[in-house]
Amino acid sequence: MIPSTTLPLVLAGPVLRRLEPQRLAIWLVGSQPLQAEFVLEQAGISATAHCEVIAVGTHAFIHLLDIHFEQPLPSDVALEYDLRLANGQGIADWAPHLLYPGASRPSFVLRERLDQVLHGSCRKPHHPAADGLLCADRLLAAGPRPEERPAVLLMSGDQVYADDVAGPMLRAIHGLIERLGLFDEALDGALVDSGAALYQHPACYYHRADLLPAQEGNETLRERFFGGKRKPIFSSSNADNHLVTFAEVMAMYLLAWSPLPWSLVCMQMPSGLTDKRQARYRQELPLIEAFRDGLGQVARVMAHLPCLMIFDDHDITDDWNLSAQWEQTAYGHPFSRRIIGNALLGYLLCQGWGNDPDGCAALVQQCRQLHEARDELIGELLRFQGWQYALPSNPPLLVLDTRTRRWRSESNLAKPSGLLDWEALSELQQALLDHPSAIIVSPAPIFGVKLIETVQRVFSALGYPLLVDAENWMAHRGAAQVVLNIFRHSRTPGHYVVLSGDVHYSFVYEVLIRHRQRSPHLWQVTSSGIKNEFPRRLLDVLDRLNRWLYSPRSPLNWFTKRRQMEVVPRTPSRSKAGERLWNSAGLGQVFFDDQGRPARVYQLNADGSPATAFIMD
Repeated sequence: MIPSTTLPLVLAGPVLRRLEPQRLAIWLVGSQPLQAEFVLEQAGISATAHCEVIAVGTHAFIHLLDIHFEQPLPSDVALEYDLRLANGQGIADWAPHLLYPGASRPSFVLRERLDQVLHGSCRKPHHPAADGLLCADRLLAAGPRPEERPAVLLMSGDQVYADDVAGPMLRAIHGLIERLGLFDEALDGALVDSGAALYQHPACYYHRADLLPAQEGNETLRERFFGGKRKPIFSSSNADNHLVTFAEVMAMYLLAWSPLPWSLVCMQMPSGLTDKRQARYRQELPLIEAFRDGLGQVARVMAHLPCLMIFDDHDITDDWNLSAQWEQTAYGHPFSRRIIGNALLGYLLCQGWGNDPDGCAALVQQCRQLHEARDELIGELLRFQGWQYALPSNPPLLVLDTRTRRWRSESNLAKPSGLLDWEALSELQQALLDHPSAIIVSPAPIFGVKLIETVQRVFSALGYPLLVDAENWMAHRGAAQVVLNIFRHSRTPGHYVVLSGDVHYSFVYEVLIRHRQRSPHLWQVTSSGIKNEFPRRLLDVLDRLNRWLYSPRSPLNWFTKRRQMEVVPRTPSRSKAGERLWNSAGLGQVFFDDQGRPARVYQLNADGSPATAFIMD
């Protein structure tokens, strides 16, 4: 084991999480338990900080600082802060990469209103597109005035890809597990009995399908998790290096959010790979190296902007909870249940905890017994129904869990489940009542592209929903009807915006209820991906066909569940042939007016090209 004295005291963070007038949560990971003193460089503000520490390895400790302020923080003012360790060092000493030029410490701004937000999803490290989070760094590096800073960075799913991992990334993960002594675990129902045995197995790289138990009735499970299943309509999914252990998941988070762990690992090609796998490894290596090289700027953004997150499927596994049949198969085997549970445990400690420290407190306390009661903890995680959360901002922000509270089909277990069940939809309606405006974060768009949803419906009717990721709000009749009724309710907000990701392209729809005066005004604003894109030629064809087949006068509109809604697409400013869908990795940027309406919507392009504006008038 590497002595802790050779390791950085702080491995990742600080990451600003939930921010309210009298509360701030900060996440970081140390190589030992840290005595981090929070210092706010603002006269007259007193604070008390409680630090919770969870050990995930011999030299890996997750910290969440829950800071309470005796007086409300001033709004629209840059507040410089520091975290001073027991050795007297501050952030400028142990993480100088987090400081912008001319600054001696990082800062944050509590915005009086959510009048500007950044949002996006789908950040796959080995995708060849540039990292969209660098757009946020360029924005902050330009030195905007405090009142011009984004209020929050909303990450609406697939912050990590646990199911699609490049060989060099997996090599770095295993190196970090060894350097930090991330805890091992027994694997019940697998052909290897522990994580340590998995890492040494000849099938560890690119052949993890071979490690699933070969028993009758398990073929669906094999194909689901590790089969590299084909999706002939949209894309291919490759799960040859699907993360299995909690140690692998934790190492992935550290390597996705911080440059410091990369100094502890090497990405030398593992031995025993076939010529084909060696070629693939060499192809993936420069992509991972480019991703690594931008992490200093990514970490700098997360130390300056409050970051709120919610999972989507790739944070856990592709098509997570798509249907009741999928759930029965995946949760019915101890090995697949452990794989899902480990990814969800990583989400709890690295994402969910900072979103809602109070709501996750009971689960986090159980993490102190990781070794003794892992299966019991995973059971609690799978039953937990508190992943959704709200921010009491102006306008209010509601973040939906569209993955674990699903409306399962009663007629056919293989049919796609609704993204929210009746109870969750009722809670959403109650949260929306009587607000003049609201911002809803739904990982999948509520109002999506009709043609693509039709293709998904056809494949679902043929019994193949997994082939086309048939999970959209309109895929389940009951959930679709209820959510549209919520929008039509007379006491729902006059103006509200749905922010989404997931689909790997960006678009803006304005939505009105037909034949109603003073109807609610909705906007669907979708930004995806942060580091992912849709196949360009295919999207061009789908975009063009959708405009032809579902034009305002098309009779096909009457066969959709949204026929009582008037959906008006907004055209990207850089559209060359009337495209409604914008295909470029980056971040969405939305400016809201005093009534909570999106006044300006941009897609900040990761390749450095000028921002794309969606024409709102």
